Amino acid sequence: MKFISRFIFFLSLILFYACFSNAQDKRKFKIFQFPANMIPTIDGKSDDWKIVDPSYNIGMDQLQDDRHDSIRHRSADPKNLDVSVKVGWVKGMNRVYFLYEAYDDYWDFSLRDLHNDIFEVVVDGDQSGGPFISSFHPNKDLDRMETYFSYHGVQAQNYHIFTPSKEKDWAMVWGGQPWIKELPFANAAQNYNFKPGESGRLILEFWITPFDYAGPEGASRAVESVLTENKEIGLSWAVLDYDDKKKSTHNGFWNLSKVREMYGNATYLLPFRLMPLEKRYLKPIDAKWSFVVTDMKRRMVSFNDESTGDISSWKWDFGDGSGSSDQNPVHFYSKPGYYVVTLSINGPAGNSALSKVWDVAVK
Repeated sequence: MKFISRFIFFLSLILFYACFSNAQDKRKFKIFQFPANMIPTIDGKSDDWKIVDPSYNIGMDQLQDDRHDSIRHRSADPKNLDVSVKVGWVKGMNRVYFLYEAYDDYWDFSLRDLHNDIFEVVVDGDQSGGPFISSFHPNKDLDRMETYFSYHGVQAQNYHIFTPSKEKDWAMVWGGQPWIKELPFANAAQNYNFKPGESGRLILEFWITPFDYAGPEGASRAVESVLTENKEIGLSWAVLDYDDKKKSTHNGFWNLSKVREMYGNATYLLPFRLMPLEKRYLKPIDAKWSFVVTDMKRRMVSFNDESTGDISSWKWDFGDGSGSSDQNPVHFYSKPGYYVVTLSINGPAGNSALSKVWDVAVK
């Protein structure tokens, strides 16, 4: 009878954690779009992030403590560690912004090596997935250093961010491309007022550039991940928490992904959607447009309407005495020149116009 009871108990545990894992598999998160005139200043302060709705906040309730144990998971104790993360982006910039706020009852950062409280961020800009560190390379016959420089961190990137980073670089990039943690590809600032072994709150503000390809040879061959509205990127993080300086290993590994190996395998990252600009920051009607010279010999120019709002009519002035009422017209200029092109739009909310001076030039 006792055997049956124990069997039922362990079966229940297995089913519980299986359901828990499946629920995590379906999780998706949001990345807030900052208006172009409200880009966060990297100063270690949270003021610029007050405009972000609380629904973007990712706290300890989304993390699990995995200490090399697939069954036992501790509940978060805010008196020991309490973490909050917000993620943002700006349209037209291939940057991912982070605000990391944490309370810890014991901050460990007195040593010069990796023994440090750490916020570990992993990003896969094109969601290509798969392993990206040398020890996970499928070809086990390759030399370790060869795989490190040709493979480690190339298609997805891992940042070990020291919290705090006293007399230490702000992060260690896990791979042969440390240049990605420097300007113009990253920037960071921290704000705290405690000493090693003390408790307190820390604010970490930073941005990084995701790369589809980032090799050890430097930025000359690098390919940035292009960030666009509604695109999803792969992202996850872990908090490595040391609570006793006498111990060589961390006491807590709080992971956003359900799989610990997300640190070296991008398949285990979670989807984060690059959200459109919220309506409160949009004009009711706003004229915007772009163009492409599709055939310079024939002076053929394709115009593209990018206006926002409820629009009922379009009026183009091509700057040469002709125009169009099409939304996305194609125009042939009869002679070379520099042209002032204007798009005027109308709708229930009113009207708007945008001219560009000499942007359109044909020869």
